[in-house]
Amino acid sequence: MESENELACHELLLLLAGRLPDVALWRFRDWLGESKLSVLARTLPKSLLRHGIGLDQREHALLSTGLVPHGADFHQVSSTLRVGEVTLPRYTFSESPSDWANAADSVSALLDAALRGRPDVGEVRATWRRGDGSERGEKRVLLVSAVAGWPRLTGELQRVLRVLGDDEPSIEVLPPNFEMPEYHREALANSRPVSVGAVGAAT
Repeated sequence: MESENELACHELLLLLAGRLPDVALWRFRDWLGESKLSVLARTLPKSLLRHGIGLDQREHALLSTGLVPHGADFHQVSSTLRVGEVTLPRYTFSESPSDWANAADSVSALLDAALRGRPDVGEVRATWRRGDGSERGEKRVLLVSAVAGWPRLTGELQRVLRVLGDDEPSIEVLPPNFEMPEYHREALANSRPVSVGAVGAAT
């Protein structure tokens, strides 16, 4: 069972998707999946400040709840709170990559085999993210609904995708009633089904 600190960190990292560079985000999620909160406490606030990412009140509260008890520098945490609005990166999403002409998707097939009928997992969907021109290429984003075990499931699926060749996997494991930002709403609206766990299976 995840602690309150772990759940707060998981929600915060969901809210940072598309804002924090993928190379940093996947690593933070990997540490969280292994319950390395003291490592996150030392590194996440610094990374937010280094990348100029300000947090709103909701996000700042999650950062404080998750990491201050594990040694995060209070001054650094306080400095992440932004004042006013900020321009967020703009992405577009589509159900398949632009160069995919009905080709077999071996990654989705393997994910389906791993997750179909799995306890605590609901629907599994995939989308392809495109940047605003400053970012090269397209990126697979996996969206997984689950009722428990979110940080560990994220870490597990990240390791699977890294073995399959994605060095900076984007795995969004969504708890029930998660108040999704635009990033996730757009991703879900332009996604396709990959698999379904026991929670999402028809009875």
